[in-house]
Amino acid sequence: MELFDRQKDAVGQGERTLLVYVELPSNRHVHNAMDELEELAQSSGLIVVKNLKVNRNYASAKYFIGSGKVQELAELVKELELDLIIFSSELSPSQERNLEKSLECQVMDRTGLILDIFSLRARSFEGKLQVELAQLRHLSTRLVRGWTHLERQKGGIGLRGPGETQLETDKRLIAIRIKSITRRLDKVHKQRDLGRKSRLKNELPMIALAGYTNAGKSTLFNQLTEAEVFANDQLFATLDSTIRRVILPASGEAVIADTVGFIKDLPHDLVDAFKSTLEETRQADVLLHVVDASDEYNREKIDQVEDIIFEIEANKVPNILVMNKIDCLSDFEPRMDRDKEGRIYRVWISAQTGKGIDLLYQALAEQLSGMMTRAKIQLDVKSAYIRSEIYNIGYIHNEKVDDFGAWILEINVTHHYLSKLLQKQGVTLLWEQKPQQKSLT
Repeated sequence: MELFDRQKDAVGQGERTLLVYVELPSNRHVHNAMDELEELAQSSGLIVVKNLKVNRNYASAKYFIGSGKVQELAELVKELELDLIIFSSELSPSQERNLEKSLECQVMDRTGLILDIFSLRARSFEGKLQVELAQLRHLSTRLVRGWTHLERQKGGIGLRGPGETQLETDKRLIAIRIKSITRRLDKVHKQRDLGRKSRLKNELPMIALAGYTNAGKSTLFNQLTEAEVFANDQLFATLDSTIRRVILPASGEAVIADTVGFIKDLPHDLVDAFKSTLEETRQADVLLHVVDASDEYNREKIDQVEDIIFEIEANKVPNILVMNKIDCLSDFEPRMDRDKEGRIYRVWISAQTGKGIDLLYQALAEQLSGMMTRAKIQLDVKSAYIRSEIYNIGYIHNEKVDDFGAWILEINVTHHYLSKLLQKQGVTLLWEQKPQQKSLT
């Protein structure tokens, strides 16, 4: 958007950057925060020249940090020829403005950086609209920063400068654009809702992937669906929700959705903008919470993801903890862990190598068993080839051959798959026991 371009130059073009991590009493227990901030910066294409850690007991109203530290930063700007300074904590518009004035350098907080990364990574029409909406909401609170040279110097009738008019114009343009994007997203959301209702009517189980960014969700998605979704070892490698219909061993036909990765303190503007995409998580029958098993701080990240899952009201969806990247652990073999009731709650795998995927299939089969239709069918002699198709998928629970050479199969399938079977020549339904219908609301 032209207005956004005027307001602030886009980052991600090799700017020499200083990262400032402000440690407050509220975040002193957080591990690996500086490393994560550096990963975010590098993901945005920035050149990180230096990291600086600042200890504070409280946030200053004017600069967030102390005036002495501001002077130190000003010297570093000149010494290191910095283009950009990024703060780990969220800055108010006035703090950003005061820092930029004192440092004579562009200043950005972690929220602005994440928004920038999202703008770089969004590929779909919906994703781009969602990111732009979040950017505009964020920009609307900081609009005055870029127009200080146009502000009125004196009050009174006849002394209104063009700056106030310019600000009012830009605020109006942003409001109009937000309204337009919201309308277009509403149309996209309605189309997405129709797709969800169609899947429910067909009784197709929905499996959603969720997890901290860079946990390996897209790699696992590719492994399960044989798709080619972009997957890379960087934060927010993929943003756009991707949905595929697959046939899983022992579970049958299902729909798998890969969603945006989560991160600590994900900006609320982004959570709101991506509510439709995250709706796939809330509407799922099974939630696969993918975790980087090789990350020594994965317990913190599990808690942070669970907080967001609760925020989007997906905490009631049955979930399986998928401990991924065991290939990065020494002498670690795939396994399943069960709780006291015997339910599989955790599976250890490597999505990259495929080790343990068979265990994940087993866990999904157990979890989805309540959605399957129990049926008995008859295949005539000429249709015996269909048996091998069903057998390979793992649907058959019992079978026999009658006196006329026809196969009698007792199978466990989705109603949708059973309907397709019954359309084939030589297939006869003997009886069917349907699962309880899921609500479309």
